[in-house]
Amino acid sequence: MTTDSSTYNFRPFHASVNVATLLKEPVGATRDYDIRELAEEGDASPVTGRVGLTHSARGVLVRTDLVHRIDTVCSRCVKPIDCDVTVKIDEEFLPSIDINSGLPVKAPRDGSSFLIDANHILDLGEAVRQYTMLALPMKPLCRPDCAGYCPNCGADLNQGKCECSEKTIDPRWAKLMALKRKPSLAAPRKRSTTTGGRKKTNGTATKA
Repeated sequence: MTTDSSTYNFRPFHASVNVATLLKEPVGATRDYDIRELAEEGDASPVTGRVGLTHSARGVLVRTDLVHRIDTVCSRCVKPIDCDVTVKIDEEFLPSIDINSGLPVKAPRDGSSFLIDANHILDLGEAVRQYTMLALPMKPLCRPDCAGYCPNCGADLNQGKCECSEKTIDPRWAKLMALKRKPSLAAPRKRSTTTGGRKKTNGTATKA
């Protein structure tokens, strides 16, 4: 079962950093950032948290601990809500240009890797979007105990019980309930061991 992402309103998000200096440092060198330092939206960014960059043998390893706030609606009462999605990225970004020679670097054919562009800019925007999609809740709720609406009269059950009968039968069980209400048939009598009203005694019949 997949999440219906059409109910979520993704605001555009871009966060980038020039990693040229990091790539010139020894493998294992690190950088740490607040995501808002890298985001184009600044204080209005829908994403908050920390980003860690490590110069790896092939490129830059990105690890994040982020919260992405997305506009959506409660799956029960359909009221607008803000949904906070935890985004933990653990991806290696590969350079498209060699930092020392300036020559193009052959990218993986399957296109599954995130790339650092020709100007050594590492853009986190697409990675954040993809990881957010994977972390979206199946059914966002305004609160854990949201009662939603009555399926019969449409009343908001968060405001109290409606006037519909609490014993409304699910139509899928209606036939079974009808059978349950039918009077049970009397159990068939147990057949007597007698034959024609006479008992058998040593091969001779006598009246019972």
